[in-house]
Amino acid sequence: MASPVRHIVHLIYRLDTGGLENVVVQLVNHLPQDEFRHTVVAITEADPDFAQRIKIQGVEVICLGKGPGQPFWLYPKVAKLLRRLKPDVLHTCNLAALEFAPVAALVKVPRRIHAEHGMDIGELNGKGSRYLALRRFLKYFVHEQIAVSESLSEYLRNRVGVAQDRLHLIPNGVDTQQFRPRRVGDPIPLGYPFAHDQHWVIGTVGRQVDIKNPLLLVDAFILLVRSGESGTERLRLALVGDGPLAGALFTRLQEAGLKDRAWLPGVRSDVAQILRSFDCFVLPSLSEATSCTLQEAMASGLPIIATDVGGNADLLAHGTCGSLVPSGDVQALAAQIWQQQQGGPNTPQATAALAFVRKRYALPVVIERYRQLFLAR
Repeated sequence: MASPVRHIVHLIYRLDTGGLENVVVQLVNHLPQDEFRHTVVAITEADPDFAQRIKIQGVEVICLGKGPGQPFWLYPKVAKLLRRLKPDVLHTCNLAALEFAPVAALVKVPRRIHAEHGMDIGELNGKGSRYLALRRFLKYFVHEQIAVSESLSEYLRNRVGVAQDRLHLIPNGVDTQQFRPRRVGDPIPLGYPFAHDQHWVIGTVGRQVDIKNPLLLVDAFILLVRSGESGTERLRLALVGDGPLAGALFTRLQEAGLKDRAWLPGVRSDVAQILRSFDCFVLPSLSEATSCTLQEAMASGLPIIATDVGGNADLLAHGTCGSLVPSGDVQALAAQIWQQQQGGPNTPQATAALAFVRKRYALPVVIERYRQLFLAR
């Protein structure tokens, strides 16, 4: 007799472009349909274009419409919703969703699994003790916790006090069929303004918010161009994504007289194709767990530079698969970009990164880890 299909409710803050949101979409699309069905609940809102990345028919996306402030008024609404949905598993992602774990426990959701994908800017800006106390309280309302990086796993184990037998290190996965190195004859992304034989493109992909620190990359680009070194006339910058810093990025480039040497196309659905158009990928974040975009850049065979924060060092094998620079150091980032340009394509680091990501972070491996956890009783 076949086992009943398990209903997973994925509770996240917002369904929009981002790493953890991408993981949820991967789970919905790739977990076996004869074993699981899904509902996605966004505490705030859902971007319709991003929601279209869900390819499985019949997946309901529910938005709760939370505004600024504490979510206490939503607790009764979430309790009623969970009673209606009757999930076998509640899968929460990050602290904003974890706050609803007591509600799920109250309505007796059978299995409650929390995945931690990274700290938010508040936890880095002096409010760490309050958030830590909240995490220590909420851990009692979930059965298992997932950390996507070794640094997060250590934090949850040593600071939050999550028991070792309830803590699972499951890194994010990458589709190595979709994300691959550039081939001769690959099409140029729509609207892409640069030419491979004329320009050397430094690119990044991500939310344009404080914690991702895209202004660091802009400042390093400006510093390099202004240095006047031979070859800097070929440099171009691509900033793919959107967010509250978008205006500041454009203004900084415009004031430097370099807006014509930069491309800011906003959020794109053709990220794999865009990554293949870069010559170097830079991740300038203030904090990361396991960056999906960094994995995708590795799978694309790109030379990589990342700030030495969170899980970036582990992901880049501590410099074997890419270069690490101190967070916030414009001079160091500019120097490393210049060194990468001098090194040319197919660097040993890029070759190592491609092999490493295919072996350790291939999507089927990661999906199977989640599958086993969601099926456990």
